Amino acid sequence: MPFLPLYFRQLGVTDVGEIAMWSGLSLGVTPGLTALLAPLWGRLADRFGRKIMIERSIVSFVIIMTLMAYVHAPWQVFALRVVQGLFAGYGSLAVAMAAESAPASKMAQAIGTVQMAQRLGPALGPVIGGIVASLVGLRHAFLVTAGFYAAALILVFVLYQEQPAVVRRTRPSGRVTFRDILAFENFLLLMGVIFVVQLVDRSTGPILPLFVAQLDPGLTPARVALIAGLLFSLSAGAGALGNQLSARMLRRMRPRKVLTLTAAVAAASALVYASSSNVWPLFAATPFFGAAVGAAMTCAYATAGSVIPSGASGAGFGVLTTASLAGLAISPVASGLLGATSIRAVFIVDTVALVVVAILVRRVMMDSPSAHGAPAPTVDHG
Repeated sequence: MPFLPLYFRQLGVTDVGEIAMWSGLSLGVTPGLTALLAPLWGRLADRFGRKIMIERSIVSFVIIMTLMAYVHAPWQVFALRVVQGLFAGYGSLAVAMAAESAPASKMAQAIGTVQMAQRLGPALGPVIGGIVASLVGLRHAFLVTAGFYAAALILVFVLYQEQPAVVRRTRPSGRVTFRDILAFENFLLLMGVIFVVQLVDRSTGPILPLFVAQLDPGLTPARVALIAGLLFSLSAGAGALGNQLSARMLRRMRPRKVLTLTAAVAAASALVYASSSNVWPLFAATPFFGAAVGAAMTCAYATAGSVIPSGASGAGFGVLTTASLAGLAISPVASGLLGATSIRAVFIVDTVALVVVAILVRRVMMDSPSAHGAPAPTVDHG
């Protein structure tokens, strides 16, 4: 996706504004639709099985990425991205699969491992995509991408063994509605935590290179890009470690304490950004910020997963994914608009938002046995 603007240029679009418009629309529509439909796909997975639903999603991606190599107009790219959003949703299903495959005592570790992969994928993808595009061309890069999806499809088909209880249809008497899911202990609070943490995590994307250039006006554009890239990579790597660190923290502390601590550490790191006068403090704060954000996200998902009944985990994790994707979609727009006024204001708002999260979790969140490693409740299907 990073070279999508170049692809629009190759398709004959020459105006920079028009390229930006098509790129923004095409990149934004897929996560937007995915956020809306993730709970629906999760509900269907609860009824018909996760394996068939995730295979459906990946098959559609193989077809869409293959067709991307043969488009001839910008609207065709946008249309395919719309279809991609309609058939996506494998991210929340992968988390639900991990949660149900692991024993209750290892749920956080399983979710953290999947989230680590989800974080490292986007971190490594642009590098791999750029290399592939330079070797085979932009069009053929989409075919290589389709090949990656095909490999993922084979992995799921051959290696994933679905539990029989998941593929069993639920009867109307045992049906869990979305209203029921929202009423689970701490669920709405955890949705809010996931939304805010994702919002803050992605807020630096549009403004970090500008902030680096502002801190050191003497840097060349290439040097600015290098420093910003290193900070992004450092944050992604620390976030992946944080996903794994969360499971260890949950073995020693209650979820409320883990979320309060990680939100406070992330807030302190964002405050370092807001008060920096040169780039070096950013390299000191970024690992703590990335690790705290990663640990907080895994803790929130695992804690919510511990109160979701086994017959509704697909829908439950779908709702959580909607909160995450909403933060992902809103964050770049909000930080871009705020950054137009003051770049430091973005980090100040991030700090305040994380402090509010820490205070709310500390005061509002209830600790319960189910949130500390006990098995999730089950649904009586009659």
